[in-house]
Amino acid sequence: MASSQVKDLSIERKPSFFHKFLPILGWLPSYKKSWLSTDLLAGLAVWALAVPQAMAYAGIAGVPAVYGLYALPLALIAYAIFGTSHTLGLGPDSALAMLSAATVGALAAQGSEEFLALSFALALMVGLLFIIFGLLRLGWVAHFLANPVLKGFMQGLALVVLVGQLPKIFGVEGASGNFFQELWAIIVQLPQANLVTMIIGFSSLSLLFAFRHILPRAPGALIAVVLAIFAVSIFDLTAYGVDVVGVIETSLPPLGLPDVSLGDLAALVPGALALVLVGYSKSLGMAKTASETTREKIDTNQEMIALGISNASSGFSSGIAVGGSMSRTTTVIGAGGRTQLTALVNAFLVILTLLFLMPFFENLPQATLGAIVIYAMIRMLDFGYFKRLYRISRPEFWYASAAFLGELFLGTLPGVLMGVILSLLVLIRRVTRPGTAVIGRMPDETYRDVNRYPEAETVPGLLIFRFDSVLFFSNADYFTDEVQKYIDRAKVPVQQVLVNSETINDLDTTGTDRLIKLHEDLKRDNIQLAFAEVKDPVREMMRLSGAEEAIGEENFYSSVSAGVRAFLAREQGGTYSS
Repeated sequence: MASSQVKDLSIERKPSFFHKFLPILGWLPSYKKSWLSTDLLAGLAVWALAVPQAMAYAGIAGVPAVYGLYALPLALIAYAIFGTSHTLGLGPDSALAMLSAATVGALAAQGSEEFLALSFALALMVGLLFIIFGLLRLGWVAHFLANPVLKGFMQGLALVVLVGQLPKIFGVEGASGNFFQELWAIIVQLPQANLVTMIIGFSSLSLLFAFRHILPRAPGALIAVVLAIFAVSIFDLTAYGVDVVGVIETSLPPLGLPDVSLGDLAALVPGALALVLVGYSKSLGMAKTASETTREKIDTNQEMIALGISNASSGFSSGIAVGGSMSRTTTVIGAGGRTQLTALVNAFLVILTLLFLMPFFENLPQATLGAIVIYAMIRMLDFGYFKRLYRISRPEFWYASAAFLGELFLGTLPGVLMGVILSLLVLIRRVTRPGTAVIGRMPDETYRDVNRYPEAETVPGLLIFRFDSVLFFSNADYFTDEVQKYIDRAKVPVQQVLVNSETINDLDTTGTDRLIKLHEDLKRDNIQLAFAEVKDPVREMMRLSGAEEAIGEENFYSSVSAGVRAFLAREQGGTYSS
């Protein structure tokens, strides 16, 4: 009987494991026929956006346009099987493409076979790192980049990508360097700009904005591409110097591992880590934003695995790194898409495009592809964010501004590194310099920061101190320094320091040593150290370390109010002073 029960339990566990690792098993068996029409239409809508975007973003990555399409089919199928978001639109992304170009460009000349192979290898490496991090359950790294730092970096990156596409609009040569060097090179060449190319580029850009305001549900990018192709073909605009995509073979994506050396693979690691960090932060943020509408649950670790398999699939099929796209995700939701069937429809249509429609794109102007990218970057820009941040939090405003300027002056990969360093500094500062306050009693018997609540009353001779963090090696000295600072500032000589410990969730041996030392220093000045609302794990640590015995068990109180009453009793019935 017992063995039978064990057997039944083991049978029950298997579906839970497979449902967790293969989320498609969760939604596909319960798929409703009523969803089919909207999913098909959503798949068609996102295909109309994904094809021109993928071709345009391939240019940012420094590879021919067709390789942007190669990235889609297997990656979309992989995410549909392994992803936990029902509506996330996956594919080449401007930020990831820029990071890819910067990483590979340091190792090979753009346009060479080696550049292509390294781009595919980078996508494979990104996929492998994603899978490893997902299996190690490191989904928390999505929150590593402080949001103001990430926003500042992305705003800077949007300008860098935008200025990188301007040569296509003006029909001039691009230049290497940071944002300002590239912009100056374009300005210098403006007298040599190709007028016909400019007309196509700015007309395409104007058309994209017009569709956004007049017909927001229309596939503006695809319509702009089709009209530009017809204009070039009918008026033979290549004879006027208009640069086009050129001949593209009709074929499925070539499958296989890229031929690169171990040394080159090692050199790709820093860039791959940057792609993982930025790609995951963006993709997970988009998935969670979409889940607010769809009410689905996003598994952060499974998302890493899904993005890993998707990127590995892209690299294996001669594609570039992929990630979540806000424009494609909003297109899926706006078209009524309910499940990742939309991604499967999109993948099927991309395959048909590669097999039958590629000759149609031969006369696609590079200026139109540049306009598609510029349009996306302009929509990404939000300088009002800096204004709002300046009003809300000055330190975070400066972090965001530093990340923004770092991207413009230093370039893409150094900009990511600066973002990581800034995020570390934000973390270190908040851990080592947490909030502290002197608190007083409010009319409703609660205790609040006297600097924020002038009506809070203090007790003469009693300093009620609050420390808003764990107490450990990196901030223990800061804790004692803050106590001494408030003692020195007190208008009435302090006789007792009562530490409100409700916000102290952890304590290490360095912290206990500093508490004992603080007790001894205060005792020499005839000041008693006491604690209120100490958490059980913290109290246990204080007991084991001897801090409780040194301070005295009688100086520990269940609440701040109890500590205040005990102090007043010792002062022979003293009263509150407003």
